[in-house]
Amino acid sequence: MSNFLKPIDEQVVVITGASSGIGLATAIQAASHGAKLVLAARSEDVLADIVDELVAAGAEAIYVAADVAERDQVERIAEAAISRFGRIDTWVNDAGVSIYGRLEEVDEEDSRRLFDTNFWGIVNGSLAALPHLRANGGALINLGSEVSDAVVPLQGMYSASKHAVKGFTDALRVEVAEIDKAPVSITLIQPTAVNTPYPQHAKNYMDHEPKLPTPMIDPQRVAEAILHAATDPERSIKVGALSKLNTTMEKLFPALAEKMSAKQAGRQQYAEPPRNPEGGLYRPSGEGEIHGRDTTRH
Repeated sequence: MSNFLKPIDEQVVVITGASSGIGLATAIQAASHGAKLVLAARSEDVLADIVDELVAAGAEAIYVAADVAERDQVERIAEAAISRFGRIDTWVNDAGVSIYGRLEEVDEEDSRRLFDTNFWGIVNGSLAALPHLRANGGALINLGSEVSDAVVPLQGMYSASKHAVKGFTDALRVEVAEIDKAPVSITLIQPTAVNTPYPQHAKNYMDHEPKLPTPMIDPQRVAEAILHAATDPERSIKVGALSKLNTTMEKLFPALAEKMSAKQAGRQQYAEPPRNPEGGLYRPSGEGEIHGRDTTRH
């Protein structure tokens, strides 16, 4: 594939889920490299503060408060980008949420809401972005996970949604890049566990405060992978050694991979009661923080 992607300092970059974690880290890195930014999330007040800080530092940035589960709201993000900057060069679908709990216990409404955000949010973003990316060439970057291939217990529906994201992204790549030969790079990013506020934003059915199993990688590494995909066409990027290990194990030794996965069940909770069981499944939870809290506890 020839490289039709622009240098990052010449790009207009749209990022969903930009109010915390990987999305926020990517926004700050992209701004530091001179990209023009359109940031989206549900947390309007947080986004406003982030954009004010970026603009004060010399960046060009706007925000759109939007729930990616709603197609019309996602179309508003694209319209805002075109209205302000005239084009979209890279679209990053990062918004996502999780549920901690056994699959038999999780309420169906909660599971459907998770899919509305994690899967349909990426479908909505991809389909809103594609006409603009096809027009001038560009990159569509979807956030999957190592559990787009592997699984993790107590986050089964999250794992299922990330499998779905991979299937959608791969099929879209075939249709757009292979069949149509359109100048669009479509990349799946697959990080291992990342040190973000993700566990605090999850809905929690467990008796304890949720956490991600260690070791975790810094979200800046994922942001670097995203910005690499914005300038250099890639099919997929696995971020972190454990992502490469776990996805390879799942392909080559699936039964052993499941036994290893089962050992993660007890490593996903702190020895304290839940702080915020409802999390951010139904309400904005972005707090303008890149890293998770209390990462020193085990």
